[in-house]
Amino acid sequence: MASSKHSCQKLFISSLILLSVSLTFLVFSFQPKPEHDFDDHRQTVVHHHKKPLSINTQKSLFDDLIERKIFSQRIKIGFVNVDENVKHAYDHMHGEVETVNVDFRPVSKELKWENFFPEWIDEDARWHEPSCPEVPMPKLEDYRDLDVIVARVPCGSGMEKQGIRDVFRLQVNLVVANLVVANGLTEGGDDRTVSVIFIGSCGPMQEIFRCDDLMTHLGEYWVYKPELRRLRQKVQMPVGSCQIAPLHRETGNREIQRYKMAEYSTRRKLNDHKLYHQRVAYATVLHSSEAYVCGAIALAQSIIQNNSTNDLVLLHDSSLSQKSLQGLRDAGWKTKQIQPIRSPFARKNAYNEWNYSKLRLWQLTDYDKVIFIDADLIILKNIEKFFAYPQLSAAPNDKVLFNSGIMVIEPSTCLFEDMMSKSRRLMSYNGGDQGFLNEVFTWWHRLPVKLNYLKIFKRKDNPNHEMEKGTYTIHFLGLKPWACYKDYDCNWDMANRHIFASDSAHKRWWRVYDAMPKKLQQYCGLTKHMDARIKKWRGKAKNANLPDGHWKISVKDPRQYHLID
Repeated sequence: MASSKHSCQKLFISSLILLSVSLTFLVFSFQPKPEHDFDDHRQTVVHHHKKPLSINTQKSLFDDLIERKIFSQRIKIGFVNVDENVKHAYDHMHGEVETVNVDFRPVSKELKWENFFPEWIDEDARWHEPSCPEVPMPKLEDYRDLDVIVARVPCGSGMEKQGIRDVFRLQVNLVVANLVVANGLTEGGDDRTVSVIFIGSCGPMQEIFRCDDLMTHLGEYWVYKPELRRLRQKVQMPVGSCQIAPLHRETGNREIQRYKMAEYSTRRKLNDHKLYHQRVAYATVLHSSEAYVCGAIALAQSIIQNNSTNDLVLLHDSSLSQKSLQGLRDAGWKTKQIQPIRSPFARKNAYNEWNYSKLRLWQLTDYDKVIFIDADLIILKNIEKFFAYPQLSAAPNDKVLFNSGIMVIEPSTCLFEDMMSKSRRLMSYNGGDQGFLNEVFTWWHRLPVKLNYLKIFKRKDNPNHEMEKGTYTIHFLGLKPWACYKDYDCNWDMANRHIFASDSAHKRWWRVYDAMPKKLQQYCGLTKHMDARIKKWRGKAKNANLPDGHWKISVKDPRQYHLID
């Protein structure tokens, strides 16, 4: 009995895939007029570049499905933001297709992207609970048993060299995603396949609809069979970085969402976790020099010291010596050599010239999720729970942007290839990976700032630059701890680097160092050049009589007596 049920379900799924492709061909036969979206000020003009197949040919594809009686009941199609021409095309299919127009209130045209991605929010709700502007959703319970969703996606009015940041485009994508999840997930666990046909030159938002789920792409028509588990996670996230991602909240308050999932698809949370075991890893990238070998060793040790047993993967180019590679492996890293990727907008020999090498992270397809961590961070407490977040999750940086020092990503070959194809078209505001990734992933999920705690102190009420309590990591900006004496943070020796100086943060890094096996500590030695630079700036601090007085400290770091070449 169970086997028969499985066979029928398999046949249904296979048939629906064929139907989706057939419907895509059918749409080609109609030449809709330029489309006007719900709001006057947002328009999407669709240009047809493909010669459509004849109506008879396309109708025969659908007729063949009907004549074979593959389906035991009518196919139900939901329309989202499409014109009447497309709707009428489906209304005359022998009565074998039931159609419904999905109604929803358009998002306010007064809202801008910045309203959904503010630079700062009260993450810990000390003064007020963060909230997001409303993005209206349809009443999901009114649209049950959909098999196919056809949606026209607006492309916004952004520049060719930037990612699209259009609020109505986001709304349409979220409407479709919610419909797919609400119709695909069932309380009993017998999930239904729901296919989606997107119409539009730019396609859907790849942050929501993965290229891995793309079945076919013909001109301005895109057919997807979304993976429900991943898509469900996306629609459960806040609509922007205006709220902290709900998994971080100890209360487990689901009302953090501005729209509510259909109840029968929210009961699956614990079951989904049991049915699906994620392959996860931490990763970092070293390229161009050996300057961060010590930092990567300390990072690995800090992760291990906080009781993680997940894989540690380090991507590197040919600049690392065999000795350094052995040290990295002894520290816990699985090393993988890569071909570095040059940043097309970086100046030659600039610090970020090869930062696009970070895109290789998306080639780590042995893993479902990866938490990338820059090699100038250490972990202060276990961060395993953040593997539960979807791509792309990161802590905020400036304005609508995220900081790429720590990211939750989901490796994908097709996404890597897509990013490479856009690498010379999309501009990077800083010439490096962070600027580029912010144009690729304009819709991202906020992680707490304490997960990527930047060691920078601008507030005058903290003159000693003491660290905040409860931070998960320290991201060492300015001069790195291993490039200073152990005794104090040498950023104090330069007036223009005082904002990066913190003795309390410095001590935390050296605590990781002291807990390392002795054979690893040798990779964090001082070179003659490093020692000379420290002495030079200590002398300048003394001559300038800098008031913090760190230059007066008697240095006892034993590394100064065992300099390396």
